[in-house]
Amino acid sequence: MLSIFRCKSCNHVTTTDDVEDWVYHQLENTTHLLHGVVHANGYGHLLRVNGREGGSKFLSGCHIMDFWDRLCKTLGVRKVSVMDVSKKYGLEYRLLHAIMKGHPWYGDWGYKFGSGSYCLTHEAYKFAVESLSNLPLSAFSQGQVPHSRVQDMISYYQSLSEHKLVNIRDLFCFMMGLIGDARKTASNVNDTTCKKRRFNASGLSISWEKSDIERVEQAMVRVLRAVSQSKWVSWRALRGAASKVASPELLDYCLGELGGKMVYGGMVVNSRCNPQTGVYEFRLEAATGACYGILANNNSSGSKYPSEENLLQCLRYLYDSLLHPQMMVNYVEAGTRTVAMSSAQKLFDCKQFVKDYSPEMLPLSDLQKLRISCQIELVDESENSESIIPPELIVLPMNATVAELKNQAANAFQDVYLMFRRFQVDELLGYSGVDDSTQVKLLLGSKDVVCVRGRCIGKNGLSKFRMERGLERWTVDCSCGAKDDDGERMLACDICGVWRHTRCSDIHDTDPVPARFVCLKCQNCESKPKSSGHCKDETVTNVRTSGSCFGNGLPVPSDVR
Repeated sequence: MLSIFRCKSCNHVTTTDDVEDWVYHQLENTTHLLHGVVHANGYGHLLRVNGREGGSKFLSGCHIMDFWDRLCKTLGVRKVSVMDVSKKYGLEYRLLHAIMKGHPWYGDWGYKFGSGSYCLTHEAYKFAVESLSNLPLSAFSQGQVPHSRVQDMISYYQSLSEHKLVNIRDLFCFMMGLIGDARKTASNVNDTTCKKRRFNASGLSISWEKSDIERVEQAMVRVLRAVSQSKWVSWRALRGAASKVASPELLDYCLGELGGKMVYGGMVVNSRCNPQTGVYEFRLEAATGACYGILANNNSSGSKYPSEENLLQCLRYLYDSLLHPQMMVNYVEAGTRTVAMSSAQKLFDCKQFVKDYSPEMLPLSDLQKLRISCQIELVDESENSESIIPPELIVLPMNATVAELKNQAANAFQDVYLMFRRFQVDELLGYSGVDDSTQVKLLLGSKDVVCVRGRCIGKNGLSKFRMERGLERWTVDCSCGAKDDDGERMLACDICGVWRHTRCSDIHDTDPVPARFVCLKCQNCESKPKSSGHCKDETVTNVRTSGSCFGNGLPVPSDVR
């Protein structure tokens, strides 16, 4: 019978379905800074981490991950899976971080390769990381005249570095370091100047429209254009020349943001702190061919390095040109480009990572106890079952009997799994016929692992409760070698009903699913159709969460930093 709840104030009726819908929407909420799930059996999933780029005002992604890691250790979690779809600066961070550090961002907290899509192995992942990150930068500077934009940009950053940049790993590590330094510098400057720029003399907050800011910046650029390019214009002089355009507060704000601005005609506003007078100065300079319009400029801090804005432009351009498999530039050697594209695609396809919090059982404070890892085998389990139930730790007195072991084992699995609430242990596998009064320590000796066999009492048995993959039974046999759902888009053959990746069937991920699909094996066969030929992402709602607890994570985007 459906449970209902009636509000005493307005008589509104709320059913259990309404409550479940509310819970579901909470789980689907994308604004949580941290969203994780830990099952009663100690296995969990990290579903979402939203750092500053994901909407966090105070906590970075690292702070959130530190908290999550401490929480898992406190709760005694066994394993946690995560689907790494994190982004940084709008880029796929699992690719960028793997190139720089050799592992994903989550690897900083001990997460390791779990499984790869398209039947990719850990060895394939490691090979892809090494192949792409060790690609020499010299591969981009051979035989092309005139130099390409990529070549000039690489040469420019090599000239900035105090250490030799040899390969792609060196280049991106150096650039990410510059971005971090630029953000720290900007933060320090804002700590001392933000109030002068954002607040008036009365301490009231001031906000301006984007059009107002652009109008003032255009006026200042016109002043700089009227001056000889070799001549610097002081902060005070430029402020005075544009004083009739806006309020003093807006002028000060725009002057603080003017350095490094790209302007029409291939020019950039350069700024510096005059070494003799200590006065901030500005002038227009031609954007040199070294970066094709992305020029390092001496900003208000007097740094010789590019501004954060320019660094991010360079980072995104080089990421697309050197790392993104669909956007890579043509290398001089076709073989080199082929290897690089293949490696980058493999890193894209490896999203499942796992952290094992309990490689060994934790020692007990009370040594006068038996601790036994108890596995389970079901007598009434359906044939061809692929369910793998993790063992449970059973703690018993030193003189515990087989009967007590059976009772504690049944209780343990009943407490953890709803599907085992009527589970009953029949026997110890391998010890049939042993009397229940036998002491466990005498029976097992030095062994600390036992398997119990039992059944679920009741006419429904296990049929009412299933694992995450649901009630559907489908076969996966893709040309890439995949034999199970890996979270990627799949398509079922209309003849044999076997599922295959759309990508492996020459159907691009962005292309629509054909109304009828016949695999290569069945193209010459005549058989009655078994399925409707729809994409698995469209017909099976639990595709992304199928498999065992750690077969696949949950595809929730994570923004880090």
